[in-house]
Amino acid sequence: MLHIIWYIIVGFVIGLIARAIMPGVQHLGLIMTTLLGIGGSIVGGLIGRLFSKPAPGSTFHPAGFIMSIIGAIILLFIWGKLAPG
Repeated sequence: MLHIIWYIIVGFVIGLIARAIMPGVQHLGLIMTTLLGIGGSIVGGLIGRLFSKPAPGSTFHPAGFIMSIIGAIILLFIWGKLAPG
């Protein structure tokens, strides 16, 4: 249960950072910002694992936070191109 709460908190922080870095105005609420951060963490984690594998038994990837922000920026860019108006 605690892992889910941490995913939500970290997802929200990642979403806020990605929205602050991405230029322009994004009309996203609290829930969409959190989902953006969680999705960015997933996308960034997948990209990070393509280039380097974490040590066996390791639960933390060294570039995880930065790759999560990059993944969230990618999702935010795609959202900006596909969203109406």
